[in-house]
Amino acid sequence: MKFYRLRIEIENLRYFPPLFNYPMKRLTITMSLLLAIGSFSFAQKQDIEKKFDSKAAIEEFTYLASDELMGRDPARPEMKLAYTFIADLLKKAGATPLPGADGFYQNIPFRLSSPPKSGSLKIGDKEFTQGQNMLVLDGKSFSGTYELVDVGFGMDEDFAGKDLKGKIAITNAGAPNKLSPNQLFSEGRTKTLRAKEAGAVALIERFNVPSVPWQLVSGFLNRPQMSVDQGSASDLPYVWIEDAKNQMTGDKLKNAVIAIQGKVNVDIDGKNVLAWIEGTDPVLKNEFIMLSAHYDHVGVGAPDAKGDSIYNGARDNAVGTVAVINAAKYFVQNPPKRSVIFALWTAEEKGLLGSGYFANNPLIPLNQIVYNLNIDNAGYNDTSIITVIGLGRTSADFMIEEAVAEFGLTAKADPSPEQGLFDRSDNVNFARKGIPAPSFTLGFTAFDDEIQQYYHKAADEVDSFDMDYAKIYWKSYILSAQKVANWNQRPKWAVGDKYEEVSKELYGDK
Repeated sequence: MKFYRLRIEIENLRYFPPLFNYPMKRLTITMSLLLAIGSFSFAQKQDIEKKFDSKAAIEEFTYLASDELMGRDPARPEMKLAYTFIADLLKKAGATPLPGADGFYQNIPFRLSSPPKSGSLKIGDKEFTQGQNMLVLDGKSFSGTYELVDVGFGMDEDFAGKDLKGKIAITNAGAPNKLSPNQLFSEGRTKTLRAKEAGAVALIERFNVPSVPWQLVSGFLNRPQMSVDQGSASDLPYVWIEDAKNQMTGDKLKNAVIAIQGKVNVDIDGKNVLAWIEGTDPVLKNEFIMLSAHYDHVGVGAPDAKGDSIYNGARDNAVGTVAVINAAKYFVQNPPKRSVIFALWTAEEKGLLGSGYFANNPLIPLNQIVYNLNIDNAGYNDTSIITVIGLGRTSADFMIEEAVAEFGLTAKADPSPEQGLFDRSDNVNFARKGIPAPSFTLGFTAFDDEIQQYYHKAADEVDSFDMDYAKIYWKSYILSAQKVANWNQRPKWAVGDKYEEVSKELYGDK
């Protein structure tokens, strides 16, 4: 308990008759205990201040956001420099590789699929053209006339009993109540597996999602796309067509004449960087908190007015990567009661792919990971606060509030819920599994011009970053993690949260 809160409570004893006559001996003991708790918390903060190597952290920050790494695009060869640098720092710190990992790496088979040189599709009297009202998202070059089979939303039950051998499956994009951009992609990948297993030769999805304009997705997706390689299913032609008015149904769905030419796919070796330390408590060490951040960015893009085309990603998310690295340095020397996983994800910018791969292929059983304090960032416009995406949704929130307050900051909830930030970062892959998973972000009060001038821009460099704020951000993250890792209770979702029920299933709560 903080000293100022204790002082207020003592001053107000006279307003509470039951407490006014409270036995003085017991009151003295209670006050002593509260003072001891406050002193211990202050000592933790002081220890982090003393042991935090600001000079080294700034050097790490500067290198990760340097031009040498060319914007940390997972498809570029410079990405090897980034993951090698991070792994070397974890090793030097004395962290331990996770069981089943390749050293400090979890290898991921990525596939980079470029748009075809040309693509056309005719269904009934309706014609579709690549880049206009048609997008070829994956698969090989492909042509011919094939029978169409409508399989609704493409769920297991929709495929059941349908003859799809040598035919094209056509579905609606996404699934009921799963229509966010990330869910559209993840559902589509699952459908390609089902279609392949059913003997289909291609999968077409009708894009009819009112909340996501076709012009937006076509501009974003008509370029090389990265995905996790699904073996032979990745060779299945996977196509979106614009169908906002739901016209591609009924008698129109007899045959399709399709021609996809010049399709190029490339295998990419992806790597999550992972490590852990064992906790000190004989019971709690069997539980893990996971500290995570994505280390990739968007690479090289259109040059700005100065001719700079390297999108360095200092805010997004080199600053978060440095936070996790330095948390590892601290906890190796000062292990908390619970064990701690340090996770640096790849390909977040490509669709949360690295964290999604770990969530579906965990190296630690997910029911042993009791909390994920993730980091992702767009930028900041208020250096007096820490914005916590998901604040108010877990029982551990108060410890984050206390930790940042000890560094003179205030924890604030997401000011822009309309942006859907909770569901746009790596934490959501673990929240969907049931793990309480907020994101600890730089302070912002709105997605305003101050944020937009750096977000996915060449201007996002270390030179424009408030380094005093960076140091406080890094240290307050470590203290927040320490408090949760030492808590004698397992963090839980707030009652009624949409992830509460799946969390109960994961942890076996009644």
